[in-house]
Amino acid sequence: MTSRARWLVLAAVALLGTAYVFPLWRVDLVAPQYPEGLGMLIRIDGVEGVKPNDLHSINGLNHYIGMKAIVPEAIPELRWMPWILAGLMAGGLLVAAARRRLLLYLWGAALGLLLAAGLWDYWRWGYDYGHDIDRDHAIIKIPGMTYSPPVIGSKQLLNFRANSWPSTGGLAMGVAALLVAVAIVQTARTRREAA
Repeated sequence: MTSRARWLVLAAVALLGTAYVFPLWRVDLVAPQYPEGLGMLIRIDGVEGVKPNDLHSINGLNHYIGMKAIVPEAIPELRWMPWILAGLMAGGLLVAAARRRLLLYLWGAALGLLLAAGLWDYWRWGYDYGHDIDRDHAIIKIPGMTYSPPVIGSKQLLNFRANSWPSTGGLAMGVAALLVAVAIVQTARTRREAA
C-alpha cells in the first residue's frame, strides 16, 4: 500500500466520522398549505424535524392517511449504526497502520457493502412505512394509494412534494467511499507496475 493510499484511507476515516455530527439524509415535504415546508433529518442515531415541530406535524398528517408514527426509539438500526460505523472507522485506522494491500481491499469491500446495505435498509423502511397503512382507521382513504417516500429524488404524494436527498453526513460518506476506491485503484496500479 502506497503512502498516498494510506493518506486517502485516513481522510476517508475522518469523513466517515462526520456522520456523528451531521445528518445523513434529509426529507422535505412541501404543499400549498405548508409553503415553508416540513422536513426530517435522519441522523446516525435518530430522526428529528428540520424545525422543532416538524416531526410532530408530519406524524399528525400521516395519522390522517393511516400511516404509522415515526418514532425514532422504535427503529433498531438507529441503535446499531453508531457502533457499526465506529467499527468501520477502527478498521480503516488498522488498514492505514498496517499498510497491507489485502486489508485495504477487504476494508473497501466492507465499506461498500455497508453503504449499500444502509441505502437498501432506508428503501425497505420507507417501503414498509408507505405501504403498511391502517386503512380501516384512516380519515382519508384513497384505494390503492401508497406513500413511500423516494430514496433519492422527488415524488408527488397526494398534495405534497416529497424530496429526499443525502445531507452533509451522507455526502461525506459518499466522498469517503470514493477516496477508498481511488486508494484501491492506485494501490493495484502500483503493484502491477512493480511486477
